This record gives sequence, structure tokens and C-alpha cells, in this order.
Amino acid sequence: QVQPVESGGGSVEAGGSLRLSCEVAGYSANRFSRKCVGWFRQVPGKEFEGVASVDSDGTTKYLESVKGRFTISKDNAWDTLHLQMNSLKPEDTGTYYCAVDCLWSSLGSPDYGYWGQGTQVTVSS
Repeated sequence: QVQPVESGGGSVEAGGSLRLSCEVAGYSANRFSRKCVGWFRQVPGKEFEGVASVDSDGTTKYLESVKGRFTISKDNAWDTLHLQMNSLKPEDTGTYYCAVDCLWSSLGSPDYGYWGQGTQVTVSS
């Protein structure tokens, strides 16, 4: 059973940084050779959106509004992924979810098979 579990959310002032982590039990042993993981968020009043993704080819994708501020990374075993968030803005406030088991780097939620429960990020002005 693949079960992502997020951590690292919290409250920070605008301009600050947070590092989200996601432990993914069972994913490294997944029978599929390709690996692909991502981060999504639900911002109040906005549609659910993909924030960042990375796949086995090293291809990354980022939401335009976070480019240059957020960085997705993962360990070699694909057991843990991170989202480093710098220069945070109040509009980054929301619940962040990690997701795994896409085939190709993607910001589309239907492309993912397993989801975490989310972690809250609050950025104050």
C-alpha cells in the first residue's frame, strides 16, 4: 500500500521560507520502473492546482507563480520528497498535498494515483 504523509507545514510571515516533506511508504517498491511525484495545493477561493512535479527523467514542472521561489526534490530511493518554499507570499496560503505515481512530470491531478492528507501553510502579510 502506497501512503504519502506530508509534514512541515506551519505559519510564516511573508518573505519567509518553509520546507515541506512527504514520506511515501511503499512507493520505492512499486512495481513500475518509472517514478513521478508532485505537490498540489488548495488555496481558499481558488481551484485546486498543481505546484511542482518531477519524474524519473529529471523533468520538473512548476506553476508559473512559484517559479524561482519553490523547488521540488526527492531522495534517490523515491521514499521522501520535499518542497522548498522561499519568498513566501500571502497568496501561497493553503493546504498542500503531495501525490505520487504519475508517469510523466505533470501538474494535472488526474495523473496521480496516491495522495497524502495535506498540510496547512499560512503566510501572513
